[in-house]
Amino acid sequence: MSKVAFLLANEFEDSEMQVPYDEVTKAGHTADIIGLKAGEKVTGKQGKAEYTTDKAISEAKASDYDAVVIPGGSSPENLRLDDQIIQFVKDVNAAKKTIASICHGPQILASADLLKGRTITAYPPLQDDMVNAGAQFKDEEVVVDGNFITSRTPEDEPAFVREILKAL
Repeated sequence: MSKVAFLLANEFEDSEMQVPYDEVTKAGHTADIIGLKAGEKVTGKQGKAEYTTDKAISEAKASDYDAVVIPGGSSPENLRLDDQIIQFVKDVNAAKKTIASICHGPQILASADLLKGRTITAYPPLQDDMVNAGAQFKDEEVVVDGNFITSRTPEDEPAFVREILKAL
């Protein structure tokens, strides 16, 4: 089975973490929640979900994981300025491993300068930001481009999860 890293900080979109996390673990895969600090409690912006990070990004190695999931909400905004988060995502991409991001998650991909020539989707108001980062933007429930899986909003979670499980 696969080992999946979930990149998470406060103010994540509750269901965009809960649904993929629950489905990935239910399918028998191992999941680590990686944040800026280990053992930190992080809370969803709706107040419906709370998780404790398993590892700090400083302890995480891309080579230990088969895939990365980046939930949306404000969590990506809280993570994207951290050099270690950016390097981790770049390393995962260099190894051609799956990177699944939903809603605001692609902001981390933009900050890591990974969107040039890629086709993605994201929370629709981010379209200009994604295009300015070099991506072709599609307003679809899920877009798979090589090792990237992207979705727009909580309504797209069934398609997002389906593609993650297919990739694993």
